[in-house]
Amino acid sequence: MQAVSDIGRDGLPDSSGDRHRPSHAPLSRVEACAALDLPRASWYRDRARRALADAPAPREARPRTPSPRALSQPERSAVLALLRADSFADLAVPQAWATTLDRGQYLCSQRTMYRILGEHDEVRERRDQLRRPVYVKPELLATGPNQVWSWDITKLKGPRKWTYFHLYVILDIFSRYAVGWTVSAMENAEVSKDLVRETARKQGIAAGQVVLHADRGAPMTAKTFSSMLVDLGIAESHSRPHVSDDNCYSEAHFKTLKYRPEFPDRFGCIEDAIGHCRRFFDWYHLDHRHSGLGWMTPSDVHHGRASAVHARRAQTLDAAFRLHPERFVRRPPTPPTLPSEVWINKPASAVTV
Repeated sequence: MQAVSDIGRDGLPDSSGDRHRPSHAPLSRVEACAALDLPRASWYRDRARRALADAPAPREARPRTPSPRALSQPERSAVLALLRADSFADLAVPQAWATTLDRGQYLCSQRTMYRILGEHDEVRERRDQLRRPVYVKPELLATGPNQVWSWDITKLKGPRKWTYFHLYVILDIFSRYAVGWTVSAMENAEVSKDLVRETARKQGIAAGQVVLHADRGAPMTAKTFSSMLVDLGIAESHSRPHVSDDNCYSEAHFKTLKYRPEFPDRFGCIEDAIGHCRRFFDWYHLDHRHSGLGWMTPSDVHHGRASAVHARRAQTLDAAFRLHPERFVRRPPTPPTLPSEVWINKPASAVTV
């Protein structure tokens, strides 16, 4: 067997050990672990375990004796009663401390006042705080056109920096049809009132037929605007603050507008903006196949032509299947289904009809 003194740091015989190490010299920690084929981490863990076992038991903490400089219990009660008095209840501790000092009275330091209040859980903001109301998530269902409208306002850049035109759009969420729109140089409730009133007249809206949903912008929450909706018999709904998903249809519609290739960076005048929007809405209503409508156009769905278009698509696909059935492996082709209901924030318990 190889002598332990001849084991090198790498666990192999060390040819230089005979020349440089005396036969009685102890092995280093690395050499001993290598000779025993023992990981050094195991040796360190064992040493730590033994040191912990041999450590003396901790001494019991001596009972804490009160400092002779501490306030007595009657003095602490007097400080607490002072801070709770009507003249000091609305003051911060430094202000109460300075007020008593100006009166020629010193009870304790500011830090001691904080300790006494902290023992009674009174170190906190004592003034009334603003509490935000709990806004209910709007849940609106449309099973046909002219049941739920969503409207919003977006800015269109004008000819110079910091100049804008304002595009108002009322969108039917079932058909995605823009039932009303206008471009104005200003954003206020009067323009909104005129637009909603004229749109309701053109669409023949009866009292109690439509819910008008919007965010909480100033034109949407104006008192005069709400009064006008009551007169028209239109129910009002609003998004929660800072929740853009509550008005997702209007937001998506504005994205479609502004991501069109022909959408300019700026408009030279309000007539340019009106002309561009007129061309856009003609394309959007008559030519744009919407993914949420089974690739129908908003005009077909809004004006009740979707079923006829769906039937013609089915006939075309049936003819293609009869001509080449081998090209349809899984099943005969069918056109995309038409929407039966559209939700704003569909609840989890809602049953699809």
